[in-house]
Amino acid sequence: MREILGRRRKLSLQRKGRTALLDAALTYATQWKWRVVPGVGHDGRGGRRAAGGQPCGCLRPNCPVPGAHPVNPGLLAATHDPRMVRWWWTSRPDAPVVLATGDQVSAASLPAAAGELALSAIEKLGFRAGPVVATPTRYVFLVAPYSLAELGELLDSQDWVPTSLRYHGDGGYVPLPAAVGTAAATAAGRPRWVREPVTGPDEAAPWLPRIETLVEALVRAGRTAPDGDRLTY
Repeated sequence: MREILGRRRKLSLQRKGRTALLDAALTYATQWKWRVVPGVGHDGRGGRRAAGGQPCGCLRPNCPVPGAHPVNPGLLAATHDPRMVRWWWTSRPDAPVVLATGDQVSAASLPAAAGELALSAIEKLGFRAGPVVATPTRYVFLVAPYSLAELGELLDSQDWVPTSLRYHGDGGYVPLPAAVGTAAATAAGRPRWVREPVTGPDEAAPWLPRIETLVEALVRAGRTAPDGDRLTY
């Protein structure tokens, strides 16, 4: 009897987690109009570990973004159509949520330690940081969309830009938390909100800062982190 009750409790917790993922994906897509697509997830069968310390569901032993990238469907399929989002997360209820950047929202990311420094510096200067996502290895700052020309001008004004600072614009992607809100429970090792998205009474989508208000603090903090050639989440 205890074994049956334990099994029921486990299934109930799994259903709650799956509902949270679908609800989060629908909030991002339908309310905020952020284009999303299912991520590949982690490989539960074990095997060789990827760069982030966990085996990726794509089965590439050297996957640079284990569990945090789209495969099938690909990034070009990202959408805010509620019917498609429901179908994806009903078919794959455990799939991570991946945001396609560039049209409604872009991002910049730093290694986690440097990201904490950048966030502290931004807020000490009196700027609003906007939504910030923490993954096991990086901090992702969500910002208003920017063009390559705009980004180029900003970076050209800097003496040196660390390669540990990455920009996610048109054609890029970043992982999103499986729940909306900092108070929501998040599984260990999964993306979580450090600064929750905030919407005003007359705003459909969260407020996003412009990249030029953050770039100085991001560059300075990025200099404290070692450079690398792999974007590991």
